[in-house]
Amino acid sequence: MSFSHAPSAFDATPGGGAAAVPSGTGRFTTYDGTRLAYHSQGRGEPLICLPGGAMRASVYLGDLGGLAANRRLVLLDLRGTGDSEVPADGATYRVDHQVADVEALRVHLGLERMDVLAHSAGGNLAQLYAAAHPERLRALVLVTPTAWALGVPVTPELRLEAARLRAGREPYDAAIAAYRTILDGGGGEAEWELAVPLFYGRWNERARAHAAANADQQNEEAAHAYAAPEAFDPPATRTALQEVTADVLVLAGEFDGNPRPEPAARIAALFPHGVRDVQPGAGHFPWMDDAPWFAARVERFLAGARTRV
Repeated sequence: MSFSHAPSAFDATPGGGAAAVPSGTGRFTTYDGTRLAYHSQGRGEPLICLPGGAMRASVYLGDLGGLAANRRLVLLDLRGTGDSEVPADGATYRVDHQVADVEALRVHLGLERMDVLAHSAGGNLAQLYAAAHPERLRALVLVTPTAWALGVPVTPELRLEAARLRAGREPYDAAIAAYRTILDGGGGEAEWELAVPLFYGRWNERARAHAAANADQQNEEAAHAYAAPEAFDPPATRTALQEVTADVLVLAGEFDGNPRPEPAARIAALFPHGVRDVQPGAGHFPWMDDAPWFAARVERFLAGARTRV
């Protein structure tokens, strides 16, 4: 795999400096002419946020548990999601092609180096970006990340191990049974609906609304193309990550199966300055489960990374 993903002919807006990221929605043109959107909120130094899904509009990230109180969050809508344009070539949904979109955003914002937060499947995009542009990262936060790009698998056994931590009460017993059917290769929409509580540390009205919104926020066609096997060369990516000088935090949820704390530690160990932490009582969306804990942990890490740099 080559880490030179696309031409660098970006439409960088004049005057778009690091300290002047405006609130609201911004747009820029990436390498293939597709117009992409990002949503900025909060105050402080910019934090580029890459959503998961895969290929879910960034609105589901919200303010990341109040992290916007101390950071200017820049939430990228990946191509074909949210307010970003659908690309002319659907093959560019593949995650390795989207590395150039992240670099285009950096250039557009005028950032020499940047702090990046990526969630779930977006972790693969961040890992490939780190491999391609290690000199552009100041700090990286991987929140409940998958790591297909690094060859760290999330197995059915590990997923069920996490699910069984909440056995013995509803709705979790029904969710575990449904999830077992899904992981065995069966099940359908009804089973997925039953299994959804397993992805949240707290299954309350807020979590229900967050989960229900997914259907209108995810580009399913793009999601299928995102993780095509051709996108990944784990040995090459792991080697390239040895050039990353940025501090890296891999944050797992206590009840999350994607990844469990042990694989999360393996992901962190692949970075020269990687650390793992586990949020107590959290599922796959930890800012939804204990917002103050999540925001404080991420901000503490970013502040420490700034000090080290």
